[in-house]
Amino acid sequence: MKFETTLATPPAAALLTLPQLQKAMPYAGPRARLYLSPLNEAMAEFGIDTPRRIAHFLGQIAHESGSLRYTREIASGAAYEGRGDLGHTQPGDGMRYKGRGLIQITGRANYSACSRALYGDARLIARPELLEDILPACRSAAWFWHRAQLNTRADTGDIRGITRVINGGYNGFAERLTGYATACKALGISPTPQATA
Repeated sequence: MKFETTLATPPAAALLTLPQLQKAMPYAGPRARLYLSPLNEAMAEFGIDTPRRIAHFLGQIAHESGSLRYTREIASGAAYEGRGDLGHTQPGDGMRYKGRGLIQITGRANYSACSRALYGDARLIARPELLEDILPACRSAAWFWHRAQLNTRADTGDIRGITRVINGGYNGFAERLTGYATACKALGISPTPQATA
């Protein structure tokens, strides 16, 4: 499946304002200003374009990135070494393709798919650290969200399903739930009932 990688026309208005982002991620500090425009661009590009979708997206990336603090996994990545399910075929792939971006893209296969979708080539295989930069960190997160069809889950309030897809389990679920509720408040919407349990 090929994804659109650029906006045909810029959005008429930003999906998210700076005060909303600051309220949604109160621990982001000055990083909120740096990430605002790239987040808006990435969300518009990949259809994260309703308050409910944005709230779920922000709640997840707040946890995954430590409120926009980390775009590279803190662990070394050695635990991923030799993981065929991640497409690791060469020695050192585990550490080379450890989690990066706001939704930690992990593994050679995922880097390859992300690179084709965002750039139409294999540049992330050659330079995986590109996902640590602000705009690619935002775009890769929104791309992953789109590829995994998480807008559909967000529309129905399935925060457990979203967490399972992103995390492979429920690590940090309470923080993700709090992040979602905080983002809902910032956006002026109520959390869906099924997303509060």
